[in-house]
Amino acid sequence: MTDNIELFGESIIHHGKNNNRVYLMKINADDCPELVDYALELSAEKGYSKIFAKTPADSCHAFLQNGFTAEAKVPNLFNGEKDGYFYSQFMHPERRIEREPEMVKKIIQTASHKFVEVAPSPELDSELNWCIMEKNDVQTMAKLYRQVFETYPFPVDDPDYLAKSMDENVIYHGIWKENDLVALASAEIDSVGENVEMTDFATRPDFRSQGLATYLLDKMEEDVRSRGIRTTYTIARAYSFGMNITFAKHGYNFAGTLTNNTQIFGQLESMNVWYKPL
Repeated sequence: MTDNIELFGESIIHHGKNNNRVYLMKINADDCPELVDYALELSAEKGYSKIFAKTPADSCHAFLQNGFTAEAKVPNLFNGEKDGYFYSQFMHPERRIEREPEMVKKIIQTASHKFVEVAPSPELDSELNWCIMEKNDVQTMAKLYRQVFETYPFPVDDPDYLAKSMDENVIYHGIWKENDLVALASAEIDSVGENVEMTDFATRPDFRSQGLATYLLDKMEEDVRSRGIRTTYTIARAYSFGMNITFAKHGYNFAGTLTNNTQIFGQLESMNVWYKPL
């Protein structure tokens, strides 16, 4: 079961029972406040328990007027000048309750202490090779995602979805050992807002703890910087020491926690937002 992606004017909405939420992924200020009204109506109609929005500062008023609260803030997210906010409204009170508050706090503290302003460039084992993925790789990519993720908020295990995302705004980076794909991640680019989400990190279990996610992150930053991107961010699992530390050690700053935000590995999990100016 996958969630739906639809357009509302020039804005993009992701919603469905899989994540049990409405996610306003991309917001055009001209669509507000009608977009917020639609999200509230859609959530009430479908019984979703959360509405989640990534919005530039000039669209915040419509959310604040309707009782949304900011769970995270990324300075200069849009065009290197305009702050970005991650606003939420919990339609069901129980979804607001963090089930692992001490774990989340410990992971944030541990990762923040690993912060490095200028991270050294990682090296890759001589048996491994990095490349930007192409459409003829989508079957192999989907297979790796199926192997790593029992469930995921987007259908990355579907080759057609991966191919379509390549046509739009997503650049996938992979690491191979001969003909075997062993690690993968994506850079989801907002060329208008000059920002990018680093996401979809997956490493084959027998290749973990080798720094492959760090290597991919380094290569993705290098690539998007050449494309004029000014701010990079990620939405990382709040219960994962490894991914939060990876970003902190690569110069990312903590921006906030999105409570019970994303369905992954078969359950709703909270997510931490990290960001970095390029």
